[in-house]
Amino acid sequence: NTYRSGEKFETATIERNAAQFTYSDENGNFYFMDTETFEEVAVSPKIMEDVKQWICEGMEVNLVNFKGNVIEVVIPSPYVYEIVETEIVIKDGNVQGRTKPAKLNCGATVTVPAYLVTGEMIKVDTGK
Repeated sequence: NTYRSGEKFETATIERNAAQFTYSDENGNFYFMDTETFEEVAVSPKIMEDVKQWICEGMEVNLVNFKGNVIEVVIPSPYVYEIVETEIVIKDGNVQGRTKPAKLNCGATVTVPAYLVTGEMIKVDTGK
């Protein structure tokens, strides 16, 4: 596109609202409660694609709005999750440096050091 010198553009108004995740439905929509107005806000699966694996019940997030529509959900990073499922590793002389998969309370599976067990809390950089 080419623009002439002095041409004016409308300023985009983008708002960030604090919200709390409440639930998701069978259609893949995610529902949040605006923490200021207590209104329920629905967010489509398309917008949630990159962050849905990190969302857990009650999580505080920021909803980015443009012209009244949510265009992005910003989750806290880092965030502390609980390990809800992981295999037990038998200790031997080679434990150092070993890793294993672990399922978190948000549903995501990450790689953790072998010494961590179910029930432990870990800090995860959700932006990576």
